[in-house]
Amino acid sequence: MDLRERISTATKQAMRDKASQRLSTLRLINAAFKDRDIAARADGNDGGVGEPELLAILAKMVKQRRESVRTYEEGGRLDLAEAELAEIAVIEEFLPKPLSDAEAEAAVDAAVDEIGASSIRDMGRVMGVLKTRYQGRMDFGAAGTMVKNRLSAAG
Repeated sequence: MDLRERISTATKQAMRDKASQRLSTLRLINAAFKDRDIAARADGNDGGVGEPELLAILAKMVKQRRESVRTYEEGGRLDLAEAELAEIAVIEEFLPKPLSDAEAEAAVDAAVDEIGASSIRDMGRVMGVLKTRYQGRMDFGAAGTMVKNRLSAAG
């Protein structure tokens, strides 16, 4: 079952269960997907967006909510932080299992070897390979640091 079908099924189940918070989050996900589909159509892509791009949307939604949680906690608004954490939990159900640190290191090594990267100038190409293969499963901020360290050591 693809990602859109899983979210649609979860939305219907949340309606049946009268789980308003969950339903609200699932509707936000659907709205984000539809917005991206509309933008893709404007760019001439009538087929909509693919699963990797949908996973990127979900990852971005999680990142935004984590930033909001931090802001709310600093401002003493724990009620709002808890609501954001609940949304994160729902969104993360649809993301693939994240790579462990060891798996991420191995993925970086494999990408560097595959491209034959030898200096920091190759970092963009390595990151491109990683983003293609591990969208939604890898923290690319941390991966960038790993790639930079690996290429600095190599160069």
